[in-house]
Amino acid sequence: MIRPDLSLPIPENIEAAHFIGIGGSGMSGLARMFLERGIRVSGSDRADSPGLRALAELGATVHVGHDAAHLGDADTVVHTGAIWPENPEYVTAKERGLAVIHRSQALHWLIGGRRLVSVAGAHGKTTSTGMIVTALRALGADPTFVNGGVLAEYGVSSATGSDELFVIEADESDGTFLLYDTAIALITNVDPDHLDHYGSFDEFDAAFARFAEGAGEAVVISADDAGARRVRDRLEHARIITFGTDAAADVRVTDIRTDGPVSFTVTARGVSAAVRLGVPGAHNAVNAAGAIAVLLTLGYDLAGAAAAVEPFGGTARRFELHGVRRGVSVYDDYAHHPTEVAAALAAARTVVGEGRIIALHQPHTYSRTQAMFREFADVLESHADHTVVLDVYGAREDPVPGVTGELVSGAFADPGHVHYEADWQAAADYTASVARKGDYIVTLGCGNVNLIVPQVLDALARTDAPRAEPAER
Repeated sequence: MIRPDLSLPIPENIEAAHFIGIGGSGMSGLARMFLERGIRVSGSDRADSPGLRALAELGATVHVGHDAAHLGDADTVVHTGAIWPENPEYVTAKERGLAVIHRSQALHWLIGGRRLVSVAGAHGKTTSTGMIVTALRALGADPTFVNGGVLAEYGVSSATGSDELFVIEADESDGTFLLYDTAIALITNVDPDHLDHYGSFDEFDAAFARFAEGAGEAVVISADDAGARRVRDRLEHARIITFGTDAAADVRVTDIRTDGPVSFTVTARGVSAAVRLGVPGAHNAVNAAGAIAVLLTLGYDLAGAAAAVEPFGGTARRFELHGVRRGVSVYDDYAHHPTEVAAALAAARTVVGEGRIIALHQPHTYSRTQAMFREFADVLESHADHTVVLDVYGAREDPVPGVTGELVSGAFADPGHVHYEADWQAAADYTASVARKGDYIVTLGCGNVNLIVPQVLDALARTDAPRAEPAER
């Protein structure tokens, strides 16, 4: 992992940019916007992907694998924090004296002086950003946006608009959300995470407080989340708007109904409006309230803002249906924190009907797994009918002895409700063998667990009927 050095200068003019790790949703979105500005773009990633191929169709030169020769005539290199310092493209760029900047600095360069809405939080920020963008477009605005996930309505994670507004998902994981000149800050929650970077809960809270205090116009912050309340207590900002189900919230959610796509009532300044979203889950009612609060801050009225969030169709890897085989639906979700896993599975429960939920969980990073394996086990055992646990996706981290997926499965109170399987094909076959008509299989994790979905669908197609049954609750 490379920690971003935000003190490095950002070039004023960029003619040819090379992206190391170009295939990810965030990096591919930035690369797309560079192309839209007429900048020559090249990039590499460790594996082929639809994102890589889409950029090639737009005119980028893309490579599978990393090699110094891929730099070509680039004058600027953009990288993620997930690459290793030994990456040959990174090393060679440094040796050549090229401008080497973190992706957050590339985004800062793109933003320029536009009026910025930054969405931060341990979870919920991709959905909230998508809701804001969808609503603004429904209201006739044309914002530029960069999101961490592909918006279902538009098929892209970023786009250049004609308005002064710029909406981003701001990454708190490495502190880079402090780089931007934010006008309106939305904080979805401050659930402790990324302690490998911050070192303590207090430093994590302090970073969010600095982010909020730096907002030039307003802070929109959760009234429900305990961490957000801690951060709010630190603030001296002149304009703070709270949202959530709490009775004291400025933008309050009531009457949440989750029998299918979630519906609810939102109230602000003594006025109420009914909202029915196209996505399930009570957590999305609260996400929508945060988006509505931002819209109110931008000057829209409640009725218009409430109606404008309704068309939001979700984002890729957020409870995304990939297929149905012999009556079993296979979904994928990006959830990688216990709170996110609970929300994703609770949303699935509202629409699965009489079927069961089988979670296929890939723990993400050794540090998070080591710190939270009991919480993951408790949430999975409480919210899924059966769980299959894969091995840890290390991402930027080196393996830690003894920290595997078995750490999570071993923490289940009832071992009959969990199965640990490191081999992906065996995991897919086992999952298919216990699934029956009406069940939902939900893959969970922000690593590459979505790549097991085709194996699961194929295994379901090859399995006529369940050969084994997990323990009933």
